[in-house]
Amino acid sequence: MLEPSHNKELPAIPAKRYFTIGEVSGLCTVKPHVLRYWEQEFAQLEPVKRRGNRRYYQRQDIVLIRKIRALLYDDGFTIGGARTYLAGDNSGKAASQIKIEIQHVQAELQEILDILK
Repeated sequence: MLEPSHNKELPAIPAKRYFTIGEVSGLCTVKPHVLRYWEQEFAQLEPVKRRGNRRYYQRQDIVLIRKIRALLYDDGFTIGGARTYLAGDNSGKAASQIKIEIQHVQAELQEILDILK
C-alpha cells in the first residue's frame, strides 16, 4: 500500500481533455485495477467509455480520484465511509474535525480507565 505522505507529492494534472487509465494511474499513484474497482464502488466516478470499452477520464474525474485516495489512504476511511462522505452525508464536518473529536474521546476514556485503576 502507498504511504500517506505520497498524496502531497502527486504530479500536476496536464492541460488535456481526456486521459487514459494508464495516465490516470500515474497521476494518482493508484494501480489501474484499483481505479476499475473504485468505479464500481463510487457512483460519482464514471469515465467516458468509447470503442472497445476503453475508459477516458477527464480532469474532474482525476480530482475525484485524488479525493477518494486521500480519504482512503490518508484519512483512514473505509470504502463505505468514503462513499457516504462523498455523497454529502458528513453533517458538515471535515475528516480532520472528526479525527480531533475521536482523539478527545480516547483521551477522556484513558483518564476514566486511570481513575478506575
